Amino acid sequence: MKRLKKFSFSLVLGILTLAFFCTGAWAEEVTIGFTGPLSGPGSGYGRDNANGLEMAVKDINKAGGITIDGTNYTFNLKTYDDMIDPTAAVNNARRLRARDGARVIFNPVFNTIAPLMEINEQPGSKFLMMAYSSTPKIDELDNELTASIPPPFTAYVRAFADIAWEKGWRKCGMLVTLGAYGDEWRHAWKHHWESLGGEITADKPANYYTETDYSAQLSAVLATNPDFLLIGGPSEPTGLVIEQARNLGFEGGFVLVDQAKMDYIADVVFDGDLSLMNDVVGIAQVLDVPTPAVKDFNKRYEEKFGVHNTFEAMLNYSALNIVFDAMKEAGTVTDPAAIKAAMPEVLPQSAENVPTPYLGILETKLLVPATTGVIKDGEYAEAYQYLWWPEDEDAFEKYKKMAPSGIETRWLPLEGYTTD
Repeated sequence: MKRLKKFSFSLVLGILTLAFFCTGAWAEEVTIGFTGPLSGPGSGYGRDNANGLEMAVKDINKAGGITIDGTNYTFNLKTYDDMIDPTAAVNNARRLRARDGARVIFNPVFNTIAPLMEINEQPGSKFLMMAYSSTPKIDELDNELTASIPPPFTAYVRAFADIAWEKGWRKCGMLVTLGAYGDEWRHAWKHHWESLGGEITADKPANYYTETDYSAQLSAVLATNPDFLLIGGPSEPTGLVIEQARNLGFEGGFVLVDQAKMDYIADVVFDGDLSLMNDVVGIAQVLDVPTPAVKDFNKRYEEKFGVHNTFEAMLNYSALNIVFDAMKEAGTVTDPAAIKAAMPEVLPQSAENVPTPYLGILETKLLVPATTGVIKDGEYAEAYQYLWWPEDEDAFEKYKKMAPSGIETRWLPLEGYTTD
């Protein structure tokens, strides 16, 4: 009897195994890597990025993963904390590649992306660097195994200046976060604003990561009588700057650098009250993105994580879906070069499937509209999407047809990025 049971169990197991192979259902797990700030001052930002990746992994696995040559692949997200330390980031990436088998690694800070781009093309340990940083410096580096995810911040410089100029603002006071990112923003804004004929009345950077009282810098800037302030760093301290400026009697406008998100400030810092945020120009609220997928994503995201949805989450979600589709197109989950080479073939993305669809890729830069917004008279009053890469009107019309519709689409060609 025992022999019969043993034989029956072996027979069933053998039949099941044969069925898996015959139906192409045999599954293997693929690791997607992430190294970024998951503790310390940048932890909220890091988790926004990782959360978007987690959502993408969950959704692709729920849909059954991907199948290549009869093998089914599901995915696992492995995250490591680097606290924005370049050495830690490199060690994490080496661990992800060697121990966890990751061939695709995401990172959201240029200070750690740059050293990772020095190792990701090394023979025997190559990986596709998925870089979430808006600095154009990423796209200036010679690295064929990198894809950069958000629009370059210079697109927002042009777009925000476009809106501010339309409002009749001419005199700008700057109070932007310290550090390499803030320095780049201030320099780019000053150069572009003055090229339009505008004036920079004062430039008083502050440490948005350590300071909570900005009254000294604000008093100095407001004494120059600006029409508006260019401000920003992380969203929460940016909200403090707005509040303190209003308390000092400032009635003008604000332009927020792209790190600061107006809807996060409104909902988290001011608990939904927009009364202090009149005439604020910045990245649009997430619900102004004109895609069918955004509302469902927003609802699921906030239910799952219990935090405010952000563009970091949505863009990383969409970018990882490009990776999944490119793996299928390339027929491999292990060859970073083939996966990167297949990306143009799976673009544009459908606005039905992802909240922020990418429309193409230009070398390292993934092409997605820069979506901007304006708060006016206690409400989100205006929203625009800027296409910053078409080189001429014919190219603009081509990409405009690909872009989601529902808000005004504007053409703003950006030097160094134009394509037909």
